[in-house]
Amino acid sequence: MHQTRKGQQWYFGMKMHIGVDSRTGLAHSAVVTAANVHDKHPLPELLHGNEQRVYGDSAYASQRALIESKAPQAKDFTNQRVRRDGEIDEVERSKNHNKSKVRARVEHVFAVVKRLWGFAKVRYRGLAKNATRSFVVLGLANIYLARQRLAA
Repeated sequence: MHQTRKGQQWYFGMKMHIGVDSRTGLAHSAVVTAANVHDKHPLPELLHGNEQRVYGDSAYASQRALIESKAPQAKDFTNQRVRRDGEIDEVERSKNHNKSKVRARVEHVFAVVKRLWGFAKVRYRGLAKNATRSFVVLGLANIYLARQRLAA
C-alpha cells in the first residue's frame, strides 16, 4: 500500500474499484489497488465485455478507445469535463447530471460495504490481505442488496 495526496490532504492505504450492473445494483467485478494508482488504470479488469453502456466519472473520459476494445457493443456514457477556457458548458453539465443518477448505483454498494460491514478503514498490513477481505465483503454486500429477490 502507498500514500498519495489529494489537495492538501495525505491518504495512505488502498482503493477499491468495482463494476456494478446498473439494473440490479450488484457488483460483478472488483479490483484493489494502492492509493497512488490513478482510477483509469484498473478499468480493463472492471469490464466483462457484455456491457451495453459504460458509466464512469471524468477520470475515464480519456479511455474511449479502451472501452471500445474491451466492450465493443458498449456505448460510452462517462462524464465529460464541463469547464473549457474558464467557461462552463451548461449542456454538458446537464448531461453529466443525468449520467450521475445512474452512477449512483455504485455508491449504494459502497454504502453497504462501509456502513454495514465496517470497511471504512483497512484492518491488515499489506494489499493482499485487505484485498481478500474486501472481496468477501463485496460478496456479502451483493447478498444483502439482493436479499428481497433471493427470498422470493
